[in-house]
Amino acid sequence: MSDAVTVTFVSPKGDSPGGGSPDGGVAARKVRSARGATFLEAAQAAGLEVTATCGARGRCRSCRIQVLAGDLPPPTIMDEVQLGHDEVHERFRLSCQTRVIADCKVMVSPPKAEVGHQILSGSASAEQVQRVGLDSGIEKRLVRATAPTDEDHQTSDAEEILLALGKASATPLQPDVLRAVPAALRDADGAVTVTSFNGSVIDVEAGDTTEQSYGMAFDIGTTSIVGSLTDLNSGAELAAVGGINPQAVYGGDLMSRIAYAQYEPKKLQTLRARVLNAVNGFIKQACKEAGVETRHLHKLVVVGNTCMHHIFLGIDPTYVGLAPYAPAARDPIVASGEEVLLKSVPRARVCFLPIVAGFVGADTVAAVLATRIYDSEETRALVDIGTNGEVVMGSRDGLMACSAPAGPALEGAQIRHGMRGAVGAIEKVEIDGDVFNQVIGDSPPIGICGSGLIDAVAKMLDAGLITDMGLLEYDHRDRFSAVLRERLIKKDEKEQFVLAWAEQSGKEEDITLTQGDIRQLQLAKGAICSGVMMLQQVMEVSNEQLHELMLCGGFGNYINTASAVRIRLMPALPLERITYYGNAAALGAQMALLSETERARAEKLAREIEHVSLASHPDFQEIFVEALQFPVRKMPATESPSAAAT
Repeated sequence: MSDAVTVTFVSPKGDSPGGGSPDGGVAARKVRSARGATFLEAAQAAGLEVTATCGARGRCRSCRIQVLAGDLPPPTIMDEVQLGHDEVHERFRLSCQTRVIADCKVMVSPPKAEVGHQILSGSASAEQVQRVGLDSGIEKRLVRATAPTDEDHQTSDAEEILLALGKASATPLQPDVLRAVPAALRDADGAVTVTSFNGSVIDVEAGDTTEQSYGMAFDIGTTSIVGSLTDLNSGAELAAVGGINPQAVYGGDLMSRIAYAQYEPKKLQTLRARVLNAVNGFIKQACKEAGVETRHLHKLVVVGNTCMHHIFLGIDPTYVGLAPYAPAARDPIVASGEEVLLKSVPRARVCFLPIVAGFVGADTVAAVLATRIYDSEETRALVDIGTNGEVVMGSRDGLMACSAPAGPALEGAQIRHGMRGAVGAIEKVEIDGDVFNQVIGDSPPIGICGSGLIDAVAKMLDAGLITDMGLLEYDHRDRFSAVLRERLIKKDEKEQFVLAWAEQSGKEEDITLTQGDIRQLQLAKGAICSGVMMLQQVMEVSNEQLHELMLCGGFGNYINTASAVRIRLMPALPLERITYYGNAAALGAQMALLSETERARAEKLAREIEHVSLASHPDFQEIFVEALQFPVRKMPATESPSAAAT
């Protein structure tokens, strides 16, 4: 019997893996697979896109398929947990858990396509630009040089250009620059624009292009990528671009990406190609929008967490995911676009900011740079809330940092009806007699994003629907009004709370929060909050002494701060002391783009920040358990527990 079988992957309405159907009908693609491989492995080996947000661990529904024809094995326990009895009976499976045993046809059936994602750019304000001196390190000079004319005169094109620059004894031009020299020297009667970065020549072109000097700053996040195109002469931002990180199909969090590429050079190259293609595409898009030639992009600054940094450079991230979580390098890196495979800008200098530690990366250094927390007289904290959260606390007297691995729950992953912040996502919730949802795009809801999840749980806590331990009050639903009591249901043996009934939703099923969803939120918010609490303990900083808590990152822009405090995502500070700074990592990258002084400062800061390892601290377990719990609701003296629930 052959060990290979044929799997036909089909997807409706042109959403076929590897390419859509031109007529918008059902598209199909046949692949050969080893018998015993999972359907996800079969798809990925053939280059087909099937999203596995949880990293193929059976903890989400993103890789769901339906077997239309052919034999399939019995459901696994994770199939039953994630999909429920009804869907399993209809031959739905998790492709990461189900193995191919015979020729078959499967429908790629993700819960719902997400469109119109809310991506927060790092656009700098005029005030922020003004406080950064324009010393990008890029210098463009127009010189006149004469091509050699005398055979007896032992010289060269490059020597003549260096002589015109007054740099006759300078470092010889590199091969990539030399390739442009002969034509440039002869195309405009010897008028040549020479571009240098910190004194080293990086480009030569014919004519006067001294006014055309541009750069781009990129923040490569686990979930999203944002970039900005800037005029290096004026500091003006000309275009902002961004989108979902295309690596997400291989895992929604860092550890999933690391596990995917672990000891697998080909898979590492797959992840790298994804991000490089995205960045190359964003460069072209930004230049097109601004009417700029890509060849006039002379400097790029890239920041990201350590895992994203390593994958971008093609460095094996395996050991970042294994104790003691050591990065391959922490120093700042400068390379040509050609060296890092940015084909759209081969001669540009690409600068990577330094890393603090294994899970405190260059994006955190950029955020420190942008917020100027290092120059504060009072103790402040910056908290970057994301799949891998970071916390930095301190003042001009010193800074400490830690990593708070929240996981992808706040991005909607591993939540029963979770999704990213896209059209159809519930983003705000009110409970006042009944449930009222605010939905992105004002469309029927198809799921709930992180900000909606935080809001919903906060309002459910206030209504008494959840205990401080995170338990749904299903067994005590008789305490509540008829309307709320009806929303506390049990389906597929799972206790859940209905946010939107099927007839109101855009997916013909109830949008609910399950007990498991609440647990996932507790783990995520517990990680963030325990990071803040641990640094407070180590630095002996009370809530009263913490002058300001700055929320950074795209996610923080959309959350209700009061709800975040209510669920203990952050300490119980007065709301006026919790501020939102914006995408600080992207802003810091822009600062380093415009100023070599700031880039040098970033290197100094990365060496001075003291890293605190949460897991190895003796008090962490106790602090984490405390952070998992929800604060007890403070009721008025005249209000009894039973009255609060009726």
